[in-house]
Amino acid sequence: MPLTRHMPTIGKLFAAAGLGAVGWIASELIRPLMPPQTNFGAFNWVNLVLGLLCGWIVVGTRLGYGYRQGIGAGLTGAAALVFWGLFAQSFNTMLGNALRRKYDGPMEAITGIFEIALDYGQYLLDQNLIGLLVVGGVVVGLIAEWAELKWQ
Repeated sequence: MPLTRHMPTIGKLFAAAGLGAVGWIASELIRPLMPPQTNFGAFNWVNLVLGLLCGWIVVGTRLGYGYRQGIGAGLTGAAALVFWGLFAQSFNTMLGNALRRKYDGPMEAITGIFEIALDYGQYLLDQNLIGLLVVGGVVVGLIAEWAELKWQ
């Protein structure tokens, strides 16, 4: 049973580091899937930070209940990483489009986020990337749960 959800724990640290690494490696796998003219900028760094946050907040707060729940927490963290990564990259692209005045109003820009996310999501339908996210989520969940139970 976890002592508290709000205090830093070794399990949260392991979860954050693990999902951060998964975010970085996934970013490297995504690069060849995108069109050649894509400007990635700080793509890897954004996904690394999102992985750290998802590991700490999503996975780390669900540790201490056993290995099955740890696996579920790791998979939930990987899914959250994909969601927030898609949202962050889509929002960034929408801002660039808005600054180039491609939208007629704010509602069109907001719906543009979801259209862009759907476009980007199609590039993520790659077996290697999906395998990395699933296996990475399971491994992160197991290691973080082990660390949480060992040093509780």
